[in-house]
Amino acid sequence: MTNLDQQSVPINTIRITESAANKINEFAKRDGKKKFGLRVAVKGGGCSGLQYVLEIVDSADDSDKIIDQNGIQVFIPKKAFVFLAGTVLDYSDGLNGKGFEFQNPNAKSTCGCGTSFAA
Repeated sequence: MTNLDQQSVPINTIRITESAANKINEFAKRDGKKKFGLRVAVKGGGCSGLQYVLEIVDSADDSDKIIDQNGIQVFIPKKAFVFLAGTVLDYSDGLNGKGFEFQNPNAKSTCGCGTSFAA
């Protein structure tokens, strides 16, 4: 993913790449879920202070912002959205590792493993 990809994400949303959407669908299918969404949230913890949370869930909570990306409904708790606005969620299975990757313009610093950040 290039910096150009990051710049093309409007600040009022997040972007789920096709690669990430495919992997999310794969996990949901494995778990037998037909109707689902992806909750993307943050919680205190990790080496940098805030940690990303991904969870396949059946439905949105009343306080979630709902975004449709590449056939995936994304549920973001409103209090977490300030930390996630403009973020790109990608999935990589390359030589340098495998897993979901966040490109978050709100992160002042990130840890080496890429699962936590400081805002």
